[in-house]
Amino acid sequence: MGYEFFIAKRHIKSPSRFGFVPIITLISILGVFVGVASLIVVLSVMNGFETEVKSRIVGTHAHVILLKFGNEPIEPDPELLTTVRETPGVVASAPFVYSKAMIQVGRDQDGIVIKGVDPEQEDAVSDLLRRTSPPDARLQWEDGAMPPVLLGEEIALDLGATLGETIVLASFQNTSRNPFGAVPKMRRFRVQGTFDSGMYEYNSSLLLMPLRAAQDFFSLGDDVTGIAINVEDAYAAPEIAAQVVARVGSPPYRTNNWIHLNRTLFTWMETEKRVMFIILALVILVAAFNIASTLIMVVMEKTREIGVLKSMGATLRSILIIFVMEGVTIGGIGTLLGCLGGWGACVLIDRYQIIPLPSDIYFIDSLPVSLEWTDVAQVAVAAMVICLFATLYPAWKASRLEPIEAIRVDG
Repeated sequence: MGYEFFIAKRHIKSPSRFGFVPIITLISILGVFVGVASLIVVLSVMNGFETEVKSRIVGTHAHVILLKFGNEPIEPDPELLTTVRETPGVVASAPFVYSKAMIQVGRDQDGIVIKGVDPEQEDAVSDLLRRTSPPDARLQWEDGAMPPVLLGEEIALDLGATLGETIVLASFQNTSRNPFGAVPKMRRFRVQGTFDSGMYEYNSSLLLMPLRAAQDFFSLGDDVTGIAINVEDAYAAPEIAAQVVARVGSPPYRTNNWIHLNRTLFTWMETEKRVMFIILALVILVAAFNIASTLIMVVMEKTREIGVLKSMGATLRSILIIFVMEGVTIGGIGTLLGCLGGWGACVLIDRYQIIPLPSDIYFIDSLPVSLEWTDVAQVAVAAMVICLFATLYPAWKASRLEPIEAIRVDG
């Protein structure tokens, strides 16, 4: 294959009679470079957003939650907690209370989701109590004092709740009835601070309070809504959840996990990533058409040379290899430069944070980048396959030229 490579290299490097081929060759290389580099950067940015979203979700909620069918209260007896914690893969667990209520701050009212947590155990299953303002707001509650609460940043701003302010919570859960209907249970609480979960959905609707205060407010006694569980491998949460429920018994218990709860979001991100791959691959396809045009012009200009080669014994396969190698070389150079350019751009964006984001709209202040070499490999392979297919017709056309007719063509 030595002389085929030599001739292919000469065709790429040698100027044409009209001066167009080298220019089109450079344009083809540039087109592949832009397409590959853009695709790598876009996929890396989407990976970065996906990683950030998943880390925020995992930090806000436990990997697995143990509940009862019908959302019946759970009595957290020591035997149940021991069984859960001894399940292979489980690293921590903590009971919680979860329910809805109404909140009133001054004259403003809104619906809210209340989560009662044990301040001593919550750090093992979520990051919420490590994202508070002020930082020392840990839901400390002394007997006889007004129970403290932590509000999500967004709902605190919407209602104008300030540090130390008294709020009123109202609930119809486990309330008494009179001839006029159900009477809501109302309690006063003190705003000890706010928290930032990193997700707007939780910041605008969630309130944290001590577990004992939530049990008293919803008249649960010592019962809880469920048990939050953290596992060693967050992505193995569905399998470990199945083990937990098998050990404690189903029914009456059931489990849910963070992957199932957010499956719609994850499906959307995966779909968006595939669509962007297809759209940006069209840029590479345009460059592949340039490669095909370049080879067609080379065939037209080198018709006599092809005829001479065939008259000297060059086979159809050899002529085909020459032009396929030309196209693959052009595509390979563009792909290599595109991979290096995409990698360099990702490093610059990640290290120097040259693309800032408004933190009041997004939950991060700079464009996240997560370069995955599997994506780079897939982009490179896709680019080379597209370029290879672009060479087939010109190469086949060159290999079918008749030697005598080709030599008769005016040079």
